Amino acid sequence: MVFLKKQIPLLIALVTGIIFIIQFFVPHPASQNLQAWVTKWISIVTGTALLLGLTSLIYLHYQKVKNKTTGWGFSLVVFLGVFISLMAGFLPTIINWLTPSPVLTAGMTKGSPLIWIFNNSIAPLQASMFSLIAFFMASASFRAFRIKNIQATVLLVSAMIIMLGQIPLGGLISSAIPDTMTWILTVPNIAVRRAILFGVTLGAIATSLKIIFGIEQSYLGSK
Repeated sequence: MVFLKKQIPLLIALVTGIIFIIQFFVPHPASQNLQAWVTKWISIVTGTALLLGLTSLIYLHYQKVKNKTTGWGFSLVVFLGVFISLMAGFLPTIINWLTPSPVLTAGMTKGSPLIWIFNNSIAPLQASMFSLIAFFMASASFRAFRIKNIQATVLLVSAMIIMLGQIPLGGLISSAIPDTMTWILTVPNIAVRRAILFGVTLGAIATSLKIIFGIEQSYLGSK
């Protein structure tokens, strides 16, 4: 049992990891076909995982409604949203199959019910959430911009230049403010972003190698 639950997954991770490291550096049609084949299977596994996630979500909220736990009314809203979204996705397709010519716009194309739901419910809700986050960001910025040392001073000055450069008032005060803002965004900001991405990439490579060679086993449930 230990062999099936631990050794087999480690062996699969080792073999597939080495194969696809080699595949990345081999520009051969067989290598490209292998990548395309695996990509299709990744899509299938992702779809299956989404289905399992949806099933788990429905079961969790069903238990909340059944036991009348705190906030169970929100679970009813979840059920309603899932039902409406599923109907908006499936019904146009089914109706088009049953009719000689398509009569409804289906899928994620413009004018479909799913796009209407996204534009009239999800997009406004996302905008509302980001609007609320703006107040938390302003509060955090106020605490971070207190001048305590040189680093906080540089942060405060840079933030003031960026904010003034984004509005017409900055250009009215001085034409140097928008130019300085552009320089900050295109030189030091991009340099820092590249450094962070470089560090993240090295960390991802190190983690991948640890998984491939069995050093990292947390995905098996190990500590």
